[in-house]
Amino acid sequence: MCRNVSLIFFSLFVAILTGCAQTPSIAERPQMGNLLLAEPAPINPRSEMAIARYNQVLMSPALSDTDKAELHFQRGMLYDSVGLSGLAQFDYTQAINLKPDLAEAYNSIGIHYIQQNDFIQAYEAFDSTLEINPDYDFAFLNRGIALYYGGRSELATSDLDTFFSKDETDPFRALWAYFAHHDMSDEMGMTYLATVRPSLDNEHWATSIVDLFLGTVDENTVLNSLLDGVRSQKGLTDRLCEAYFYLGKYHSQMGNRGIASNYFKLALSTNVYDYVEHRYARLELNRLREQAKDVSSDDE
Repeated sequence: MCRNVSLIFFSLFVAILTGCAQTPSIAERPQMGNLLLAEPAPINPRSEMAIARYNQVLMSPALSDTDKAELHFQRGMLYDSVGLSGLAQFDYTQAINLKPDLAEAYNSIGIHYIQQNDFIQAYEAFDSTLEINPDYDFAFLNRGIALYYGGRSELATSDLDTFFSKDETDPFRALWAYFAHHDMSDEMGMTYLATVRPSLDNEHWATSIVDLFLGTVDENTVLNSLLDGVRSQKGLTDRLCEAYFYLGKYHSQMGNRGIASNYFKLALSTNVYDYVEHRYARLELNRLREQAKDVSSDDE
């Protein structure tokens, strides 16, 4: 077992984190026992030093607008990696103002719009990315995610299927496409996932997450596989960020809002700011809270 990782019984901690409104039932609690906790990723001092260097270079009057745009974009990526999202978004805006055909900057700022539930601007940003560079693969992922969270699942399936088609061995790509298909109907989601499952890489740890959604493995099997192939604390923290998010999605679909909420909180606790799973864990938490309000309103 890797150093600095504790295998703990988690039920009491779940109850404390969730609070009275979302306390899981007794039937739910055992599913979160024996859970690995991540050591939150520290801020990389090299990133901090790089940001300081960019600050100095950007003060030079000799820079062209193109150079300034690229520097703002690169500094924005660094700000994102250390969790300074407001400063990152400012830099992406500056980059676009200085170089309106910088596809990467539109893609990055679009992700921020998704996190802010500003889906119209997100669609426009990803449309701009693909107009400038039709081969920018991750714009299909990000626009698909924007459409999924924006309640346009039919359009989302088109983008996410396109993204999956570019690497049909990748379980993460399959999962995002599945979420959009499932949002249209349970049957469509399961049919889609069963169809793509044979092409996935069986050696990739996240394929077990796909099997969990298909019902061919249980949650303990997934949890027991999380250490396989991990060779560093950073590698473990990164993997747990991913695993927590998708386990949260699984329990959300199962109607276990208390457990799902805590998995999303655990994904956030890893501090792996630039992972897609960390970016959208808070959005998922907000969705769960809205669902809880709707249930409370119906009960009144």
